[in-house]
Amino acid sequence: MMPSSTQAFSGDRLRLARVFGGLSQSELGARVEVTHASISQAENGVRQPSDTIVEKMAQVLGFDVSFFYAPAPTEFRDDECYFRRRKTTPMGVRNKVLASGTLFNELVGLLDASVRLPPYDVPSIRVKTVEDIETAAERVREHWKLRLDTPIKNVTRVLERAGIVIARFAASAGKIDAFSRAGDRGVIVLNTDKGSTSRSRHDKGHECGHLVMHGGLDHGSYEEEAQADRFASAFLMPRAAFSREFPRPGAGRVRLEALIPMKMRWQSSIAAIVRRAYDLRLISPAQYQAAFKQYYSRGMHRGETAEPPDEVPEIVSLAFKVLEDQGVTREDVVRRLGWTDEVLAKIAPDLAPPTITGPTNVIPFAQVKTRRPVRPPE
Repeated sequence: MMPSSTQAFSGDRLRLARVFGGLSQSELGARVEVTHASISQAENGVRQPSDTIVEKMAQVLGFDVSFFYAPAPTEFRDDECYFRRRKTTPMGVRNKVLASGTLFNELVGLLDASVRLPPYDVPSIRVKTVEDIETAAERVREHWKLRLDTPIKNVTRVLERAGIVIARFAASAGKIDAFSRAGDRGVIVLNTDKGSTSRSRHDKGHECGHLVMHGGLDHGSYEEEAQADRFASAFLMPRAAFSREFPRPGAGRVRLEALIPMKMRWQSSIAAIVRRAYDLRLISPAQYQAAFKQYYSRGMHRGETAEPPDEVPEIVSLAFKVLEDQGVTREDVVRRLGWTDEVLAKIAPDLAPPTITGPTNVIPFAQVKTRRPVRPPE
């Protein structure tokens, strides 16, 4: 259905949908049988496309026509996000993931207005020294009522209970590890192609470090990335408990097999454990280098054993469940956003299957007043 003639076509939304779909202006133009210049003019607001062309673009890009007539989106910009591997990530890959983040943020905004997501409760702590980072990680644990001598069972759940929303997208294996964006509600975006649950936990700790230490600061410096790495290690493996448990190699080499029990307990990769031991001066530089020589010679960088369970984001699924309990289906949500089921499946791949089917007793979305709280379990 075409929107009313009083609604203006949004070139920003066309660009968002096109980048999300991984198409260039020329490729989109060819598919809808218009020139590259016509797509450029539509995106830049120079000329509004005809209803027929908008319908073709919607079909090609997988959105409803109404999507292109909604207000301009609050876009995730490259300069306001913390990217791991920013310098080595192709611009096209980065832009596509940013578009996914923008759409995910629109979904979260709609859910947040309809149900009560956990309030955003992330401390802001500025750091300068290594000691500052260690202390910051301990303070965050204490703020979230996490003990300093025990592992975090589920990092995703801890972050979501603090009001951080977590998205997972396929982002070209090896091109992007993760990225985060600070704001009224912090967002962490993870790469589902990573293939290692222990490293994914570290990525979440790394991005949490950015939200804690670097919100509002310039983005992308090597120093900030190093600080976020140190925060992740300190947050996941607090120094006092880690130092007590790490098996001292003496003057000998680090035995990687001896670290498997620590990996199973702390649910961090062996690589992260070796690095943590080095940072805390529990092993020498020579032992550190020898340990990583073993690590790569055994092919462990391509995959470790004894990986922890996958941590699936829950906030979005729980919010949908609350709405479904009120008679609002995911089809209502999709329609309100101007999406299609295919877009929702890409933006929220971890969304649980619907618990209700059919339109029976459905409440119009505009009438939803529930604002019932959504909170992941302990």
